[in-house]
Amino acid sequence: MKAIIYQRDGSRDVLKLEEVEKPTPADDEALIKVRAASVNPLDCHLLKHRRLRPVMSALSKAKITRPGRDVAGQVEAVGKNVTQFKPGDNVFGACYAAFAEYACARTAALAFKPDHVSFEQAASVTIAGLTALQALRDKAEVQPAQKVLINGAAGGVGTFAVQIAKSYGAEVTGVCSTRNIDLVRSIGADHVIDYTREDFAASAERYDVIFDLVSNHSFSEHRRALTPKGIYIGGGVLGLGDSFLGLVTHLIPQLVLSPFVSQKFITLMANVNQDDLRILGELIEAGKVTPVIDKRFSLSETAAAVSHVQGKHARGKVIVEIAAA
Repeated sequence: MKAIIYQRDGSRDVLKLEEVEKPTPADDEALIKVRAASVNPLDCHLLKHRRLRPVMSALSKAKITRPGRDVAGQVEAVGKNVTQFKPGDNVFGACYAAFAEYACARTAALAFKPDHVSFEQAASVTIAGLTALQALRDKAEVQPAQKVLINGAAGGVGTFAVQIAKSYGAEVTGVCSTRNIDLVRSIGADHVIDYTREDFAASAERYDVIFDLVSNHSFSEHRRALTPKGIYIGGGVLGLGDSFLGLVTHLIPQLVLSPFVSQKFITLMANVNQDDLRILGELIEAGKVTPVIDKRFSLSETAAAVSHVQGKHARGKVIVEIAAA
């Protein structure tokens, strides 16, 4: 089968399309004929920082040898312990090595794809949608009429977050660049701040929740922008900096000082689980959430898709389409 692999090119790794052996599902896995996958910032980090792969492998207890996390497709075969899914079922969720014609996934990380949701839409959901849902529902416990600010509202997680916060009845402010103002308004934001002209942290407005997907303000600036009992959520540890040093530099003040203030400061990474995938699928099918898809690339163009996200040009999600056999 065709798949994207990491290949060493001088001092850096690049992504190449190669023929590899078709995987065989483990006892608790399903083999998926991939119809679509999507790119996450994690894919960019794992490409750029090769030493991060064994760390993530240890944390996830799954060996990461090829890129791609979000997946949607059709079940081709199942392991001997799998009873929930059968060949022919349309599914979406998370796996490792999704940028390929076939991929194996634990069934606990899969859900049935709703009939009226496309494979491309379903592939966009998993990491971005779960991060937004779990941040706003579980960490912030957003309530109707609360003021919620999404910093990075036009990105993959941000476009889901704006819509999910609105579904909870929040008053949503989205922060984005000039070119994305109309997009963020179109998905339901009550207010839009153009960060090239206005700094939300310098205004007199105070927010009950700040969901930060950019990390371009200090701990003290976030404190000033929050209500006295407000909650700050950093969305995705690996999205907080372009380097490990930048990540640590950003997190140290938060870790050291947050226990001594009245506001809550939380860092979140998505927990992939079937129940929340099902909830996201239902929100999309009901029209309460519409995935924002920026661009589509073929499997052979995966390197360009990752580069597009790495360059911070994406509006919503970037999709890698795999042609149906």
